[in-house]
Formats: sequence, structure tokens, C-alpha cells
Amino acid sequence: MFTRSLYTAALAAALLAPAAALCTPFFAGAAAAASASAEACPQHYVAGQAPRILNEKMARATRELCYNVFGIMHSGVTRTPLWSAEHLTERNIESAEDLSRENSFHPETRLPKGQRAELADYARSGFDRGHMAPNGNMPDRTSQYQSFTLANMVPQDADNNRHVWAGIEGAVRKMVKKEGDLFVITGPAFIGSDLRKVGNVLVPSHLYKVVYSPRQRAGGAWFVANEADAKPQTMTIAQLESRIGIDLIPSLSKQQKQVMLRLPKTTKRKD
Repeated sequence: MFTRSLYTAALAAALLAPAAALCTPFFAGAAAAASASAEACPQHYVAGQAPRILNEKMARATRELCYNVFGIMHSGVTRTPLWSAEHLTERNIESAEDLSRENSFHPETRLPKGQRAELADYARSGFDRGHMAPNGNMPDRTSQYQSFTLANMVPQDADNNRHVWAGIEGAVRKMVKKEGDLFVITGPAFIGSDLRKVGNVLVPSHLYKVVYSPRQRAGGAWFVANEADAKPQTMTIAQLESRIGIDLIPSLSKQQKQVMLRLPKTTKRKD
């Protein structure tokens, strides 16, 4: 069971949207689509099985988006991803290291205008456009461009994004080189009732990153508040699932989700 979890406030925010928007066929069929297996791009998920949304209300206005090296479940309510998923390999990480960064933030045209983030939402907001599937994991220009879709972004505290979160992303890349490959699920959490928006986009209270090692058959997670100088918590997959209301890796048993993969210590990235 989970309490005061993801979308208590997000759904309240959705009620502020025009009533007509909530009556479109897309909204009407969203819950059924999300409750079904979302494996349009199974290569990004452990055993080809995407996460399962456990809260029906959270499934409203969701749509899966597939890209070259990552997949997303997007919410038209929060106008952010609910998660991004990657199967990271040592080869791709090494290719990404040789790729210079080219910023190309853009709205996701595959999403209806009334359910997607726009560049104007983030303008002068004070928040970074925080990648869920990181640019630093992208092995080629096409994948890099795809990672800059706003469907892959959440409003993130700038210090958190550039220092605390960057340290977690760097730790994951080091793990990939050690393990050979990792499955990674990254996403926002909207916990509590005191949430805010930038433009039409809901600001998450927390962020999480799950890693699963096929070699060790174990996983673990980082969970961090979306604020400057936040201290990341480490926890089992089972513990994280109880907080966010998503079955993150359906192919694992309850017992397997309670086994903690040893996660490296993270270091805040310096300017």
C-alpha cells in the first residue's frame, strides 16, 4: 500500500484543466491502454516488461514513447514522463563519452498540444529542464537529439540537477563499465499536497533512479528530494515501489525486489 503518493496532487492539478480536455478520446482510453502491457519497445526493459502503474488515477492520459536507446511513459496530466527506461551497455557509454553536447530542447510533436510541455513553460521559471534519460548516456547524434525532447524532462532545481543528480548519473555510468550492462529506470515523484507548476508542467517533489544488474540479478535505487543540497537516499526496489505506486520491474518477484544491490557512493559534481 502507498499513501500520499504520486498524483494525489497531480490529479488535483488536472482538475484545473479545461473540462473538454478531460473528455477527449485520448483521455477516455488512456487508463485501459496504461493498464495493458506497455511493451512497444521491450528492449529497454528487464525481460521486456515495462513498469506497471498500480494506481488507476495515475494512468490517466498516459502514452508510451519509444526512442533509439530509451523509452518513456508520458503523462498528459503532469506533462512530464512518469519514467524513462534504458538498457545501458558499456559500448554505448564509451561512445557517449566521445560525443560533445549539443543542446536541442524541443517539444514532443507526437503528443497533443494540450498534454505536452512547451519551451515557454520553462522560460524564466528558475528550474532546469532536467533529463530523465541523460544526454551523457547517448551514443550518437540522433539519440542525443531525442534525449532533448521535453517529454524526457522534468522541472528540476538547478543546483540539484547540475550537482547532486549529475553525481548519481556519473555513478551509474561507472557501474555500467564494471557490470557490462545495466537496466535503468528514472522518474519523478509527486508526493504531498504542496506542489507547484511552471507554466503547465507539474514540478516533482522527488526524483528516483533504479538500476538492475543482470549479472548480479539484483537492483537498488536512489531517491532524492528535488531541491538544492538534497541528500540522496538508497533503498531497495521494493521500498521505492511502496512510495511511488509503480511496479517498476514486473518480471522480478517480491523477494528479488528486497535484495539490495550495492550502490556506489555518489559525489556531487563540481562546476
